[in-house]
Amino acid sequence: MIPGFSTRRPFSQLTEQQILALAIGAEEEDGRIYATYAEALRKDYPNSAAVFDAMTAEENLHRTRLIEQYRKRFGETIPVVRREDIAGFYRRKPVWLIENLGLDRIRREAALMEKQAANFYLLAAERSTSADIRQLLGDLAAEEANHVRSAHSLEEKHLSGEARSEEEKTAHLEFVLTYVQPGLAGLMDGSVSTLAPVFAAAFATHSSHETFLVGLAASIGAGISMGLTEALADDGVLTGRGSPLKRGVVCGMMTAIGGLGHALPYLIPDFWTATIVAMVIVALELWAIAWIQNRYMDTPFLRAALQIVVGGALVFAAGILIGNA
Repeated sequence: MIPGFSTRRPFSQLTEQQILALAIGAEEEDGRIYATYAEALRKDYPNSAAVFDAMTAEENLHRTRLIEQYRKRFGETIPVVRREDIAGFYRRKPVWLIENLGLDRIRREAALMEKQAANFYLLAAERSTSADIRQLLGDLAAEEANHVRSAHSLEEKHLSGEARSEEEKTAHLEFVLTYVQPGLAGLMDGSVSTLAPVFAAAFATHSSHETFLVGLAASIGAGISMGLTEALADDGVLTGRGSPLKRGVVCGMMTAIGGLGHALPYLIPDFWTATIVAMVIVALELWAIAWIQNRYMDTPFLRAALQIVVGGALVFAAGILIGNA
C-alpha cells in the first residue's frame, strides 16, 4: 500500500511521481504475464508465442523508459504503488486462471490488458504538467494501442471462422465488460444468495403468501445492494468497463430477477405446487448461469456447472434444513 494511504486512493489525486511509480509496477507485472502466456502457447502455437515474446520485450522496454524518466525527475528510490492501491484501477486476473483455457481466452485477456493500459497512459498524460513525462506517456499510450491490434491478430491467424473486424471485436469486448460481467455477477448472487431465505421461509411457514413476501424482500434488497456496489466500485474510466450507471442498473436488475425467479411461483396458493415449480426454476437458473459462463467467459461448461450447481444445492439444502429446524 502507498505509505500513509489508509484507503484506496482515487487516480485523480496521484502525483506525477506516484503515476510513474504505478506505471513502472504495472509494466513489470504485464511483462511477466506475457512471458507466461508465451511459454503456455509455445508448444501448440509457436507463432502466437513469438507475438507474446515480442510483447514481453516491449513491456520491458516501456519499463526501462519509465524508470529512466523517473530517475531523471525524482531520483533513485521508486515507491511501491500497486494497482490494488488505486480506486477504480484495473486489476489483472491470476495467470493460472487463464493459461489453461486456450488461445482464444488468452488473446482476449491480452487485448483487454492493452486496452486498459492505453486508457491509463492517455489519462495519465492529460494530468502531467511536465512536457517530458507527458510526451513519454502519450507515446506509450499509442504503443499499447498497437498491441491491441497485435492481440486481435492472433484470432485471425490461429482460430477457425471468419475474421471479425476490429470494430466488432471492440464492441463485443465492451458488451461483455459493460453488460455480461455485471449481469452474470448479479444473476449468480440473486439466484444463489436468496435460495436459503426463500426456502427456509417456505418450509418454516408452509405458506405461499408469506414465502413470496420473504422472497420479494430478499430479491429487491439484494438487487439494490448489488447495483449500488457495482456502480460505486469502478467508474469505468481506467478499466474500460463502461458507464458505472449502466453496469449498476444491469447488475441490480439481474440480481433481483435471479431472486424473483424462485419467489414468484409462491403466488400459486397451493404450497406444494408452488414449491415444486420453484425447485424446477432453481434448476433452470443454475444451468442458465453455467451456460452464460461457458458462452461469454470461456469457462468450461462442466466446470461451471459443477461450481454453480453444487454451490446452489448446498445453499438450497441449508435453507430447507433451517426451515425445518
